[in-house]
Amino acid sequence: MPKSAAKPAPSPLKHLRPSDLRAVAQLATQATRGVATMAEGVHHAALGTMGLAGNKPRQQTNGIPGFVYRTVHGVTELVGKGLQAAFTKLEPLLESLVDAPPETPEREAVLAALNGVMGDQLAHTHNPLATPMTLRYQGRALNLHALPAMPAATGKVLLLIHGLCMNDLQWQANVTDDGKPQSDHGATLAAELGYTPVYLRYNTGLHTSQNGHELASMLEQLLAKWPVSVEDFTVVVHSMGGLLIRSAVHYAQQNGLRWPQQLKNIVFLGTPHHGAPLERAGNWIDVVLATTPFSKPFAKLGQLRSAGITDLRYGHVLDADWVGHDRFKRKPDSRQPLPLPLGVSCYAVAATASGKRSPLADRVIGDGLVPLASALGQHPDPLRQLDFAKTHQTIVYRTHHMELLHSPEVTRQVVDWLR
Repeated sequence: MPKSAAKPAPSPLKHLRPSDLRAVAQLATQATRGVATMAEGVHHAALGTMGLAGNKPRQQTNGIPGFVYRTVHGVTELVGKGLQAAFTKLEPLLESLVDAPPETPEREAVLAALNGVMGDQLAHTHNPLATPMTLRYQGRALNLHALPAMPAATGKVLLLIHGLCMNDLQWQANVTDDGKPQSDHGATLAAELGYTPVYLRYNTGLHTSQNGHELASMLEQLLAKWPVSVEDFTVVVHSMGGLLIRSAVHYAQQNGLRWPQQLKNIVFLGTPHHGAPLERAGNWIDVVLATTPFSKPFAKLGQLRSAGITDLRYGHVLDADWVGHDRFKRKPDSRQPLPLPLGVSCYAVAATASGKRSPLADRVIGDGLVPLASALGQHPDPLRQLDFAKTHQTIVYRTHHMELLHSPEVTRQVVDWLR
């Protein structure tokens, strides 16, 4: 295949070879058989949201996905029974995964949830299930060394960055069981304002600043090789994605990269700029994973915390926030505040599950995960405030954190801001 051709993102399972059996065994040992059960639960939940069979809680998964789950169950059964001696017997099972079908929304949702929960450990142990960071265009990972032919590309580049335990496919609108209308922010901005959407997929279990360094470098390559002159680079982010882009801009400027000069707008949707008290109480993972049907089964992992999740405590975006410190005990005011990027129009959308504002709803309820003040960049210490202009912030009511991804009201507001 020519270098210039866009290739589908490599499936983590397609990297599995007999030589990788030890990595698979390590994951099985760390997570126990419960992880496979949770993954199968995610598969059923995802199929249920699309109106397909598979949403019955005790129904066994069929086809290749069912074979994969049974294989993982089988691998885990062997733990404690001489797994080292059984490697040769498992080789044919793992080799057959090479013929697995291309990525599907439910399968990628499973991997995204797993990476959000323990992605730092997967990356540290070089486990094939760790999600690599990729920029994606029209459903395929971009080769940044040689971009494919992009005849539809415009000079208005739109980057969309997802949040914790999620992936780029979850920006797409789907039919809901309750018939509630959904909106696709990227598609609408492309149709109405001429943007070309590019999506980021990344391992949300890593430290925000680790992802920030990598994204800064990737965006330099992307915009330098964009097929037409870039006149407008705009970023729309959800939740953790807002911390990531702030980190990326900081390190890009620190390293003298050029793309921050092309950045015109950042739209933050429910970003915990000053952290999320639910994580401080130790409950973020239990709530966020139970919020979406794709990741709900992983809520059983309880108190497991990845580095990315603990960074959400206080909105950490820099290496200095965690290098040399105990990430479970770090005090929020021991770090220097990072302001919004200068010269960039920054917008904030905050949500509340309540029908109206009140001290209790603002501080405790918020959108179910992020308080209003944190999403709006407000802080009791004036030196730590993020200065969103009054006309650059809005509150949507009766809206939960995950609903920000597909809220028609949010789409209309973003279009008005960027028009």
